[in-house]
Amino acid sequence: MAQGFTISEHTLANGLRVVLSEDHLTPVAAVCLWYDVGSRHEVAGRTGLAHLFEHLMFQGSAQVPGNGHFELVQGAGGSLNGTTSFERTNYFETMPAHQLELALWLEADRMGSLLAALDQESLDNQRAVVKNERRQRYDNVPYGTAFERLTAMAFPDGHPYHHTPIGSMEDLDAATLGDAQDFFRTYYAPNNAVLAVVGDIDPEQTLAWVQKYFGSIPAHDGKRAPRDGATVVRSDDASLREHVVAEVPSRAVMQAYLLPLDGTREADAADLALTILGSGESSRLYNRLVRHDRLAVTAGFGLLRLAGAPSLGWLDAKTSGEATVEAVEAAIDEELARFAAEGPTAEELERAQAQIEREWLDRLDTVSGRADELCRYAVLFGDPKLADTALSRVLEVTAAEIQAIAKQFLSPDNRAVLTYEPSAPAQDSEGQTDSAGQTDEDEEVQA
Repeated sequence: MAQGFTISEHTLANGLRVVLSEDHLTPVAAVCLWYDVGSRHEVAGRTGLAHLFEHLMFQGSAQVPGNGHFELVQGAGGSLNGTTSFERTNYFETMPAHQLELALWLEADRMGSLLAALDQESLDNQRAVVKNERRQRYDNVPYGTAFERLTAMAFPDGHPYHHTPIGSMEDLDAATLGDAQDFFRTYYAPNNAVLAVVGDIDPEQTLAWVQKYFGSIPAHDGKRAPRDGATVVRSDDASLREHVVAEVPSRAVMQAYLLPLDGTREADAADLALTILGSGESSRLYNRLVRHDRLAVTAGFGLLRLAGAPSLGWLDAKTSGEATVEAVEAAIDEELARFAAEGPTAEELERAQAQIEREWLDRLDTVSGRADELCRYAVLFGDPKLADTALSRVLEVTAAEIQAIAKQFLSPDNRAVLTYEPSAPAQDSEGQTDSAGQTDEDEEVQA
């Protein structure tokens, strides 16, 4: 049982792993398909292919031309999307329960026959879409390239996590139809995927449909193992600080800390530490920077969990008025040092654990969230039933463990720092400088 939900596992002859979870509370079903491919699998000169394929997978297959996948799912009353990260690409639909077979057929058709529809025209079309997405979400918005810049500093050149999933304009331009075809054959195979189906389902009938539609798709054994990302080795002259002058609303201080790999008790302790320090208006950094010192208008600290490389602790503070980045950095350093020296209070630990528990239960309360978590644990850690104990592991972490993580990892010598300075004062309609805070960077690149 996982939080009161049953789980069954099956593997088809072609290697496709199937996870089913029956829940008749509402008449809906979620289909979630994770492929074990993300930007960490890409090679130099061909970055962005994993995210490009996320788009190509919605542009037609042998039986479903053009935009048909969207049209059929939405026409049946369902919703759908896909996302790409460093470590995986996923596709998902939430359907009325009686339309489950349609969703399974659609996913199987593009897994088995996308190459039949992939041509130069569709590649060029989606390449242009992704390049435009990069312009709109990264290159031409305030602080838009911050995550990319910090990641490149935190993970040095040559590290598989050095580049983000969006890829570079140059590499997107360089990708050929042959590159795309080879990428699909290598990674979009049933033995490199996990399919989770959660909701108002008949497990026996669902498995029969999965066998019917996915069972004949051949496995592919040519996958190249990703390069080791757990070890981060920087050259002596590697820069871990960058200052950017740009058209931004206010000065900003952003920091990325290397933290323990996901799937470990230490990562859970790091999650709790960052929740106490920087999640919400009751956090230490918000109280210090925004409420007390009034140096910032926003202050947050969150964890990007990574399984194949050190997780990233992402700190983001936007300054208030004429406050300097030096003053903000000094206050941050003081708070982190105090936390490492004292550890969390009992009240802080209880509040952080309650916050993470609420977020986890809210996610598992939806069939789509549950399906995604089952796929995550199956792909990244080999066992979907690890979702059973994920919450209990967080609730078992002690204050001493959290303090130990802070002492070991939340120090100036374990971070990359990015600061922003406005190139000119941003004026509002009354002619006053506008230093409104910006939202934090998304963790994943979405379609």
